[in-house]
Amino acid sequence: QVQLVESGGGLVQAGGSLRLSCAASGIISKINTMGWYRQAPGKERELVARIIPSTNYADSVKGRFTISRDNAKNTVYLQMNSLKPEDTAVYYCNAYSSYWSLNFWGQGTQVTVSS
Repeated sequence: QVQLVESGGGLVQAGGSLRLSCAASGIISKINTMGWYRQAPGKERELVARIIPSTNYADSVKGRFTISRDNAKNTVYLQMNSLKPEDTAVYYCNAYSSYWSLNFWGQGTQVTVSS
């Protein structure tokens, strides 16, 4: 149906930047929404940002993170600036299809922000 492959995670110092990428393949036309979630150790997975094409952001990342989409490349990006240690988590790409009523997930990419 839909496959998602993330890249771009890593280790960065507080105040630094990273850009995550999520390449989608499969039946892309059935995807309604794409976004990024994250899960820190001991915490539940939470929405970071999504694009419908309108965009929504978690309050904790507003003004620092930007989600964008390149339809020609079937890729969604998350530009993360002014990173904080509390942004440390595994970041997951998500695609939702109302046609199948299904969520699709990538394998996750680790983002670690050192203080």
